[in-house]
Amino acid sequence: MDRRNFLKVVAAGTAVMAVSPSMISGRLYADDGTLYAAYEKVQLVDAAGNPIKASGLKPEVNYIFNYPHVGTPCLLLNLPGKTDVDVKLKSEFGEEYVWKSGVGKDRSIVAYSAICSHQMTHPTPKDSFFQYVPTTKKTMAYDKSGIIVCSSHLSAYDAKAGAKVLAGAAGQPLASIVLEHKDDDTLWAVGVLGADKFHDYFKSFKPELKEFYNGSREAKKLVKFSAKTIPLTEFSQELIQY
Repeated sequence: MDRRNFLKVVAAGTAVMAVSPSMISGRLYADDGTLYAAYEKVQLVDAAGNPIKASGLKPEVNYIFNYPHVGTPCLLLNLPGKTDVDVKLKSEFGEEYVWKSGVGKDRSIVAYSAICSHQMTHPTPKDSFFQYVPTTKKTMAYDKSGIIVCSSHLSAYDAKAGAKVLAGAAGQPLASIVLEHKDDDTLWAVGVLGADKFHDYFKSFKPELKEFYNGSREAKKLVKFSAKTIPLTEFSQELIQY
């Protein structure tokens, strides 16, 4: 996907965004002008279709929603404490960008693509080797918990710092899902910051996409209006974490 051709203006309103965009010639850019793609503005809702409220998210629980495509899973987290701010990150090709912070009252809410940047391990309805490890648990991937871990090859990402790589074979941070937190406490996904793996993911998992999403064509469709957001324990039958 050519991000620069896909950028578009997103109405900010009174929302607090996970990046601070600036208007330049009618296009929306991240602070450094790179690696931001605006997609459909989508509200996060629960299984019954009710709006997700930021204040209602349980701390350190893995929530899953699909965005920006019908078949691309994302991780939503309410972290224990404020996130870092103005984190400088770099893609595997050397493209630099800035992750501003989390959103919400305490700036503790973050969302990331749940497709590992190493070999694209991701949650499926059958199982998940990919998840956030709460501070009360241990992981073989790193000497501290409170991080995102891919247990396929023990890549670890810093959930409080734009999902930068802490350990393992991953070559770049997870793509960040840009969130808006509205005055009514609702949450909206509006874009993707950082280098994503969507193209490679769709190319590599065609049999899986056929099984779970009725094929690649359906899986590639953009999510519109709302995205069902549920705990990972309800999305995947089995969770594997080392």
